[in-house]
Amino acid sequence: MFGGIQPSFATFHTNWVFGWGLMLLAFFAGAVLGLFFYREDFLGGYASFRRRIFRLGHISLAALGMLNVLYGLTPHTVVLPPLHQLASIGLMAGGWTMPAVCFLTAWRAGLRHLFFIPVICLLIGVGAILYGACS
Repeated sequence: MFGGIQPSFATFHTNWVFGWGLMLLAFFAGAVLGLFFYREDFLGGYASFRRRIFRLGHISLAALGMLNVLYGLTPHTVVLPPLHQLASIGLMAGGWTMPAVCFLTAWRAGLRHLFFIPVICLLIGVGAILYGACS
């Protein structure tokens, strides 16, 4: 059907498990942040850069977790013979580095210059999916 090339089930299963793991971490991060959100001065106040970047790190755990789960469910609908591993690695690397860079930036604002790393990882992952699906 696809030239005899089938992506490995293990690749997709890894993204599925990784995605659920990220969502579990998002719940824990949200619980920790939620313990203190009622304090007006928590992390410098609601509109502070530090608090906003913590919230971005929390939501990126959940959103990129969902993206990895979605990719983990992909093999039956879209097969990406040559690029499925590149897409898998890109999505997992982006899912790990985006929240990490967010939390590191909340700690030290100068680390915001590292955002190119998760962005490139995610561009590679999504680009591989689209290219593989359209070719």
